[in-house]
Parts: sequence; structure tokens; C-alpha cells
Amino acid sequence: MSGPASVLVVGASAAGLATAETLRRKGYLGGLTLLGAEPHPPYDRPPLSKQVLSGTWDAGRTRLRQPATLSEMNAEIILGDPAVGLDVATRTVRTTSGRALSAEAIVVATGLRPRTLPGQGELTGVHVLRTLDDSLTLRPALLAASQVVIVGDGVLGTEIAATARKMGAEVTLVGPQQALLEGQFGSSVGKLLGELHAEHGVRLRPGIAVTGLTGHHGRVTGVRLDTGDELPADVVVVAFGATPATEWLADSGLRVDDGLVCDSRCRAAEGIYGAGDVARWQHDALGTSLRLENRTNATQQANAVAVNILGEDQPYAPVPHFWTDQFDTKIQVHGLPTRDAKVTIVDGSAADRRFVARYQHNGKVVGVLGWNMPKQCRLRRQEVVDALSAPVP
Repeated sequence: MSGPASVLVVGASAAGLATAETLRRKGYLGGLTLLGAEPHPPYDRPPLSKQVLSGTWDAGRTRLRQPATLSEMNAEIILGDPAVGLDVATRTVRTTSGRALSAEAIVVATGLRPRTLPGQGELTGVHVLRTLDDSLTLRPALLAASQVVIVGDGVLGTEIAATARKMGAEVTLVGPQQALLEGQFGSSVGKLLGELHAEHGVRLRPGIAVTGLTGHHGRVTGVRLDTGDELPADVVVVAFGATPATEWLADSGLRVDDGLVCDSRCRAAEGIYGAGDVARWQHDALGTSLRLENRTNATQQANAVAVNILGEDQPYAPVPHFWTDQFDTKIQVHGLPTRDAKVTIVDGSAADRRFVARYQHNGKVVGVLGWNMPKQCRLRRQEVVDALSAPVP
């Protein structure tokens, strides 16, 4: 298949690797370079807050591909050299080490950077969890901790809390929402998730903002709350969101607004594309711009970018999907449930902790959520598909 003479993919995680692999699978024979900021070969991030953190997986199991498979892709793979600048006119990426890498097409797949609290870098015992090294550092800290505070009530914070509790740590979870993941699940399912955590011994402090950290002799001793209280802690995990890693694009002239802004083809400019957590693109079916932070989107969007690089001119308009595993519960979501949506249990029972919930907004199905009912949830996904494809009145 024809295409540009060369492609440079900036970002060597799931989205970047999937872009490169799809190009080769579609018959692309041109030059291909994969540039990664981390020293590790491409690895999977969802296990970091669960299997790697708990110790049931070693680091090697997170690898997305073995060395022989990467070699067969016939790409130059440069690791441990973050991008620091992009010249759009010449399509040249500058790196920390001083490299200048040029290509006819460039894919931005640099992912996210964790948000931090003021003074966080001045205290030991404060952690984030975004990379493999973060997970490997946090695990022994949790095993030795007497009091752990998780700052953040979203997917990552609740997954870390569940894993830490299963490891035997005393865990307090604090966040600004009145119910866990309320922004994604709504209040009724969010409260049910809170009950699950409480039943397993996680102490919840909902509806409270964190204003800072306390420390003694350079080590964290607690978390300050906007109520004036302080939660004692010898380990703090900051997990209240992340921001797109777009600092290196500041002088590029590309539009950056909560991510690299792209059109419906995931194109930010002629020959420049975005994929994965860093990309905000126009979703034609939803009629809005969207940025998704999940593993499914990373792969699907990378596939769309690859075929568009090769000239297929296809809009990217998926049904969003993500999942989370916490304690003995698997939650799957298709679509984009909204906080103010009407929630109806359509399969199973919330009391039995096995159900599928339908989310409707203005009479339209916007999402379905399965709680320990993966098969039924997949079947209900069609309701979201049908709603997306229905003509706008």
C-alpha cells in the first residue's frame, strides 16, 4: 500500500505501537521510527495499578510485544529520549539528547502526565502511578506502610485503593466527588462502588478537596483537607487525574486545548496526527470534540490514524468503552454515561451485585454499564450503537 515515504511515531506505549503495527499490517513499506520517552520497550498500563502493584505479575508480563516480534516490525525504535520540540513546517522532532528526527508523517502519541500537589516533589513517601517504574516503586512502599492515603476518587485512585487494601494496607480514599466515579457512573452506581470499598475496609472521605501535604524532616506525614482536618499518612498516592503531555508542542503552532486538537480524521495539521490519551478529536457521531483516557481507545484510535496516513480518509467515531477491575468486581462501560442521565437497571439486580444499567439523556441511550455481567453488557452495547446512528431530529 502506498503512503508517505517515512512515518515517525512519537510515543512508544499502546497507541504508538498500535499505529506502527497497523501500518505494517496494512502493507506499508516505508521508513518507520518509534520514539519513546521511557527506557522500557512498549508495555501495557492497565496492569500497573492491579497485577504489577499487587505482585501477581512481574514487570516482564506487561510487555506488549517480545523483542523478536518488535524486530520483525522492521522499525527503528528509540527509547529513553523524550521529544522536546516539533517543527511542523519541516516535520522534524527534536529530542532531549539532541536528535533531530524528520518524517513525511508524524504521529503524536505522548500520552499523559500525572497531576501533582504543591510541594509534592519535596517530600519522600509521596507517589504517582503512571509508569512501570512508578508501580515498581510504589509496591514496596505500600507493603511497608502503616497508613496510606489515596488522593483521587476516579478510576485510577479507586483501583489503587482496592489493590493496596488487598495487600493489607490501611487505606483512606479522599476525593471531591460525593460518590466514587460519580462523574463517569452517576451517583447511584458511584454509591454502590463506595459501599464495595467500605465493605473491604477502605475508609472513604467523599466530597472533600485536598489542599496540601504535611511533612517532617523531608518525609510526608499527612494530607491537609479543605475542612481543616489532616489525614495522617506515611504513604500518599496522588491520583487525581492527569494532563495531556503536550508541553513539547508549545512552540509548534499546533492547537493545544486539553490535548492536541485534531479533526475527525485525527489530523492536527497536514501530515501531523494524534492518537491515544493525548489527542482531542472531532467525533462526528456525537457532534463534539472528545478526548478519551483508556486502553481501548488507544488501540482503536491508533488503527484509525494508520489507515488515514495511508490515504483511506476515514472518520474516527467509535463507541467509547472502558473497564475497571476492583476487588471481585468487573465494571464495563460502553458509551458516555453522563452525571445527569436517567439510570435504569435492565438486567440483573443491584442488590445481587450483578446487573446492567442503561443510561438515558433526553430520552436517548448514551451508555450502558455492566457490573459483573460482561456478556449481557456487550449485548446491550447495541443500544448505544443504534442511538449514535439514529438521525438527529
